[in-house]
Formats: sequence, C-alpha cells, structure tokens
Amino acid sequence: MKTYISTLFVLLFTISVFAQHKDRERIQALKVSFITEKLDLTAKEAQAFWPIYNAYDEKSRKCKYEDMRGIRKEIKDNAATLTDAKAEELLEKFVQAENTLHQERVNLIVNLKKIISPKKIILLKATEDDFNRKLFDEYKKRKREGKTE
Repeated sequence: MKTYISTLFVLLFTISVFAQHKDRERIQALKVSFITEKLDLTAKEAQAFWPIYNAYDEKSRKCKYEDMRGIRKEIKDNAATLTDAKAEELLEKFVQAENTLHQERVNLIVNLKKIISPKKIILLKATEDDFNRKLFDEYKKRKREGKTE
C-alpha cells in the first residue's frame, strides 16, 4: 500500500511539474509573439533580438525567482528572531540582487542599441509591462472561474 501511495504521489508530482513546464513554455511563446508584434520587429531584427533578450530574461528570472525568493523566504521565516547582524547580511544580499537586476537591464539596453532603434527599446519596457498586466489579469480571471490550467 505504501508503495502504491508513493508511486501515486510521484506520478502526480511529475504531472504537476510537467504541466507547469508546459504552461511556462506556452506563456513564453505568447510573450515572444506579443513583443515581436508590438515592437514591429523585422525578421532580421528578431533574429538578432531574441537571443539577447532570452539571455537577459533567463538571468533576470534566475535572480528574481531564485536569489530574491530565497532572501524573502528567509526574512519571512525568521522575522521574529532576526538579529541585526543577520538583517544586515540579508539586506546586503537584497541590495546585491537588485544591483544585479539593474546591471542586467543596462546590459540588455547596450546590446539592443546595436540592433534596434532607441524608440523600440523604450517601447520594449512598456510592452513587457503590458504583457505582464494581461497575464496577471488572465490569471485572476481563471482563478475566479475556478480554472487553473
């Protein structure tokens, strides 16, 4: 019986992880399409743009969801017992993560200036914000409707 339950748990966990991966891929495909359309990238621009943007996106995602999430979790879990020394250490880690995010954005802009116009670079930020807002609105809508696809 334990083996059956363990196997079932592993199967459900694997399906959940796979579904999350598929959702992430689907969202990424929508993002690529949305940004390409809104920036009106030519085929040549898109060919040069996406490797640069994807590298930036991966680095910033790692910083946001691995580094900063760990810092926030540690603060949340230990808020009541946090010493000043530990708080200083966490604050330093947080500032370092923020600086890393900022530097990655600066590097993105420098690299994109070589392939697309400054106007399209400015439009990129607004387009990213618009995409994230639409994604969040869709998430809230599905949650209200009871769908978690």
